[in-house]
Amino acid sequence: MENQIVEIDMKEVGHGNPAWIAALEAGKVLYFPNFGEHGFAPQKEELALFREDIRDPKIRNISLDPAGRLKGVIGDDATQALAAGMIGRFRAQAEGLLGNLVPRYGEHLRRGSVSFRPSKVETRVQSWRADDRRLHVDAFPSRPNRGERLLRVFTNVNLEGVPRVWRVGEPFEDVAKRFLPRVKKYVPWQAKALAALHVTKSLRSEYDHLMLQLHDSMKADLDYQKNAPQVTFGFPPGCAWVCFSDQASHSVMSGQYMLEHTLLLSPMQQYDKESSPLAILTRLQGHALV
Repeated sequence: MENQIVEIDMKEVGHGNPAWIAALEAGKVLYFPNFGEHGFAPQKEELALFREDIRDPKIRNISLDPAGRLKGVIGDDATQALAAGMIGRFRAQAEGLLGNLVPRYGEHLRRGSVSFRPSKVETRVQSWRADDRRLHVDAFPSRPNRGERLLRVFTNVNLEGVPRVWRVGEPFEDVAKRFLPRVKKYVPWQAKALAALHVTKSLRSEYDHLMLQLHDSMKADLDYQKNAPQVTFGFPPGCAWVCFSDQASHSVMSGQYMLEHTLLLSPMQQYDKESSPLAILTRLQGHALV
């Protein structure tokens, strides 16, 4: 398998390196080992936030939404403000990195939430569908996106030198060719019923149906999880990595303390519109999906 992780020195990040853009839009993971030296690093007063019990146990991750509303922090007003400040500062640094990396995206990027993840990955108890320790591409049952891309910036902020360990799998088109023959047929009336019952927040398109089927089929196939083409990589503290998580086959195996920023992008605003999952699935299925 061709290397799916591309290492980039922060000092060399300019304005739209074509090779790096092509790698990102091909579903590879861009890795910045010295992000902490040139971007984000926790400040001294923020170290008090680095404990597992700061997260509300009823909430999966601490997050700051695009409107600036903080969710999931247990603590007084000063603690809430400290957490919001740290997460917001990372958001600004992440967006600055993307501004240099993929400048054409610019105003077309739509902010999602920014999260702080203080819990140990290894201790999570989840269903097989929700278990992100299994290789998958991101797709969400209740939130159809009709092909909109999920661009994510991550940084490991572990204070004890513990890496964030991922597995990165084969290219998206290989995943699609492997699992599309297994997927259930899209049934429009079922999608309409799910929307009417508010199971989904909007109408689930055929694209969304296929992406969910790929997500679930990958996670359910234990032989694939073990034997699929893949590489295991430990992202060390102080680094950052960027990928389209709806395209990069990935799993998170271990680690604690991470920040992540999600941004959304229309596939029509990519440099190479034909490299998106929507374009690939449309080509493989032979008809429009949204």
